Amino acid sequence: MSRSTMRTRRTPQVTGVIAASLLALSACSSGGSGSSASASGGPSGEVTVFAAASLKESFEELGRTFEKDHPGTKVTFSFGGSDALAASITGGAPADVFASASPKTMKIVTDAGGNSGAPTTFVRNRLEIATLPGNPHKVDSLKDLTRPGLKVVLCDKTVPCGAAAQKALAVGKLRLTPVSWEQDVKSALSKVALKEADAAVVYRSDVKAAGDKVEGVDFPESAGAVNDYPITLLKESRNPGTAKAFIDLVKSSEGQRVLSGAGFLTR
Repeated sequence: MSRSTMRTRRTPQVTGVIAASLLALSACSSGGSGSSASASGGPSGEVTVFAAASLKESFEELGRTFEKDHPGTKVTFSFGGSDALAASITGGAPADVFASASPKTMKIVTDAGGNSGAPTTFVRNRLEIATLPGNPHKVDSLKDLTRPGLKVVLCDKTVPCGAAAQKALAVGKLRLTPVSWEQDVKSALSKVALKEADAAVVYRSDVKAAGDKVEGVDFPESAGAVNDYPITLLKESRNPGTAKAFIDLVKSSEGQRVLSGAGFLTR
């Protein structure tokens, strides 16, 4: 057999090996379900967002928008008290984004080195008194909540809505002992909606989200207890590209429109 014949027969084999290698490299670079870029270069895969309970309705709407704008993506949420969420993150719970209801609870994560980049304030929130529909107990001020016999619910002092309520009470030089301390703002609001309490100090956005289940009462002391809401990409994110794209949506004009419509104070 001539040397030229041997070369002719070996060429298809070599070509096949090179082609297989290129296909393998292409498959590796495309990533799995956690990939942050689709074939077109856009966001793809799943992101997990830990967010303050007060953000539930607006973030779920933004999640649907994000999935519609970026086919192949999925946004999974975990809502709750910001302090509990921060503790979960520092304890190793897998998440990509953290949106907190206060800088203090965000600091739990940043002090532990759990963030990637500096947190950004994207909205603010103001307190409001939630009463039963029609305000049967004629609650017109924060001081009215101190009346004997009135069943009032507050968020626990360790969560942002509770800390803000304590600050507002301090501004008014008032003392109030609630019938219960709740672990997040949704739990406090539900006590009123279920008629298990006469009033609760919650966020304006939550009163709005509850619709006709409660009635809101503004009070001037709330101006001294406005909460900033920071958001950050987490250091251990498994899909940072897509997570960042979701954060960008939250901070965009579209995101601000949704949040403003939900009762938040936008930038």
